[in-house]
Amino acid sequence: MLKRTMMAAATAFIAINLWTGAPLFALWVGSQVVGKSALSMQAVFVVVIVLAMLLFAMVIALTWLNATYDELIGRPSSEDRLTWLRSMNVRGKEDISHEVGITVLEQIVMASVYIAVITFVAWFFFFAGSPLS
Repeated sequence: MLKRTMMAAATAFIAINLWTGAPLFALWVGSQVVGKSALSMQAVFVVVIVLAMLLFAMVIALTWLNATYDELIGRPSSEDRLTWLRSMNVRGKEDISHEVGITVLEQIVMASVYIAVITFVAWFFFFAGSPLS
């Protein structure tokens, strides 16, 4: 139980930092590269590269956490073959997901996406101001 709780906490931490920590850290690294008040393409390039590396690492970590959690709870694994490449008599991922349900880790990631999108929409419509003014 403790291991599953720690994995859920790690998933929540990574899922929240996908939207907040990684972009802020990439901007901070880019600001350290600038060294002056004018924006340069070098700083933009550094921000994009750092953000891509951080997000790639976080996605790999989330994938590993999910696979480990699935093994821990005994969830059957399915092949990662595209639907159109599978045989017609083989059950797909949809069937396994429907039988087993959504895990806690998947619910945490889904909740973080919902919260991020709702926050962005609220900011855009109520706090960002009109771009026409």
